[in-house]
Amino acid sequence: MPWKLIGVAGLAGVAATGVVVARKRRAQHDYDPDELRDRLHRRLTGIATDSEGTGEPDRDPTAPSDD
Repeated sequence: MPWKLIGVAGLAGVAATGVVVARKRRAQHDYDPDELRDRLHRRLTGIATDSEGTGEPDRDPTAPSDD
């Protein structure tokens, strides 16, 4: 009987780990080539016009959040 409980607990742990990994995974988006090109050009323009001189680009407001 204790081996069955250990097996069930192991399966529950594996399932819980899978849920955590699935929730933390960032959503993947499929972009068409024109939209991707426009986004890259906007980011490049943001880098080129960086007035602070830090070299860090401004965050694209249309980009998916990291949450």
